[in-house]
Amino acid sequence: MKKMNKFLALGLSVILAVSATACGSSGTETTTTTDAETDTTESAAETEAEETEDAETEEADTEEASDDTASVYNEGETRTIKIGTWYDHYYDSTNEDIYDDPSVSDEELAQLHFDNVKRVEEKYNVKIEFVNLTWDGIQESINTSILSGKPDCDIYEVDLGFGIPAALNGYATNLEEVLPADADVLSDHMVFQPSDIGLDDGTYLFTTYSAETLLANTYMLAYNKQLLDDAGLEDPNALYERGEWTWDKWREYMIALTQDTNGDGVTDVYGYGSRFDFLINLMTMSNGTTIASSATENMSSPEVAECFEFIYNMYNVDHIANPWNVDDFDYNQNAYMDGTVAFWITAAWISNANADQDLGFDVVWCPFPVGPSGDQETNATKNVSSGNAWMIPEGVDDPELVYAVFEDWNNWYQGDTELRDGDLTWWEDCAITEENYAVMESVGEKGAFDIWNALGVDYQIPSLLDGTMTAAQFQETNKQLVQSALDALYQ
Repeated sequence: MKKMNKFLALGLSVILAVSATACGSSGTETTTTTDAETDTTESAAETEAEETEDAETEEADTEEASDDTASVYNEGETRTIKIGTWYDHYYDSTNEDIYDDPSVSDEELAQLHFDNVKRVEEKYNVKIEFVNLTWDGIQESINTSILSGKPDCDIYEVDLGFGIPAALNGYATNLEEVLPADADVLSDHMVFQPSDIGLDDGTYLFTTYSAETLLANTYMLAYNKQLLDDAGLEDPNALYERGEWTWDKWREYMIALTQDTNGDGVTDVYGYGSRFDFLINLMTMSNGTTIASSATENMSSPEVAECFEFIYNMYNVDHIANPWNVDDFDYNQNAYMDGTVAFWITAAWISNANADQDLGFDVVWCPFPVGPSGDQETNATKNVSSGNAWMIPEGVDDPELVYAVFEDWNNWYQGDTELRDGDLTWWEDCAITEENYAVMESVGEKGAFDIWNALGVDYQIPSLLDGTMTAAQFQETNKQLVQSALDALYQ
C-alpha cells in the first residue's frame, strides 16, 4: 500500500458482546439414614468441588471478557465517534425518540435501533454522531482533512466511485493491522464484509452485510413479455436453465423483435435500449472478463474486444439498439416504458422509480446471456466496485475502538439474522414477481471487481455507439488512458 500522498484523482459490532456464562450448581437432598448421610456428605463434597471449579471458570471468563472489553473501552472523558455521510442516518445520540426518523413505519423495529444506541454508548463510554456532510462535502473532507493528518470524522461512508481511489491512495486504515484476527470484518462477516479494491495486502473498505446488501447494486436484463409472446419467442429464463441463453441467442431475439410496425421505413420497436454503463458492466462480466481490476489494464484483451465488437454491431451493423440519446441521459434508461424497447437493463431502484407508471405490459427479469469466452457457472453477475462502503480514515485515534463501537452499533439485532433480514418488502415490491426476485437474488451472489467507470477516464463511448469509432479503434484509443489512470492509483 502506498504512503499518504496528494490525492489529486479523488473523483471524487468487533462484536464484543462477550458475556460471562454463569455455570449452574447442583443441590443435595438429606435423609435420616446413616448410609444416606454418607452419600449426602460425598455428594455435597463433590458439589462443592464442582461449584469451586465453576466459580473459577466463571471468574476466568469474566476476567477474559473484561480484558477484551478493556482493550476497546474508552477510559476517561466520553468520546464522540463521528461518522461522516452525505445523507441522514438514524439513530445516534442526538435523537430523542424514534420519530426523529421521518420514515418510521415499523415502530417496534425502530425502537430496537433507538435503544441500541444507548446500549453501545454505555458499553464503550462514547457518543455516536452522524454528520451529514453532503455529497460534495464528504469528498472535500476526505481529500483535505485526512491529508492534514486530522480527519474530520472517525468513519466515512463512501461511494466506491471515490472510496476506492481514496483507499488506494493511502487514505484508509488497513484494518488487518489494527484489529484482532477474530474481528467480524476479518472473520465471520456476519455484520461487515471487506470490499474488494484490487489489493491483496489488507482490508481498507468494508460494507454492512445483510440480505439487503446481497440485493443492492444488482442489475438484471429485463424484457417486455408481450413483445416476446407476440413474436412466439421462448422465455429466456427457460433457455438459461438449459444453458442456451447466449449472446448469439440474444442477438437472434433482438433482431426478431426490432420492427417497423407501420411500414413507413422507420423502426418503431428496438430489440434493446438502455444505458451504456450498465451494458458494459454486464457484457464484460458475462464474458468472464474485466477492464480494470488490477494494476494492469485489460482493455486491450481479446475477451474485452469481443464485448465492444458485440456492442458496436448492435448499434451500427444490426441496428437493433435504440439509438443513443446524447441530449437526455435518463431517456436511455427509461426508453422501455413506452413499449418500444424489447430488452433493457433494470435494477430495483429503477423499477421503484417507475412503479406508478401504467406500462401496459408485463416486465420479466432474466440473467444476462453468456458470452463466447464466458461460463455460466463461473461468470460474475454483480460489479462490486459500485455502491456504498465504510472507511476508517488514516490518522484516527484508536481505530480499534472506533471499529468496535461501529460494529456493535450495526449489530442492533445482536446476532439474530432472522430479525435483521426479516423485512425485504421494498425489494419484493420492486421485483414485482417472485420469479423476478429470484433472478435478483441469484445475480447478487457472484461479484466482480472492475473500476473501469471510476477512473475518471473520458472513454467517448457515444463514439462507439454512433459508429464514429470501430470497436478496435475504441480499444486502442482507451487502453493507455486506462493504464495511466491505474498507474496513478496503484504505484
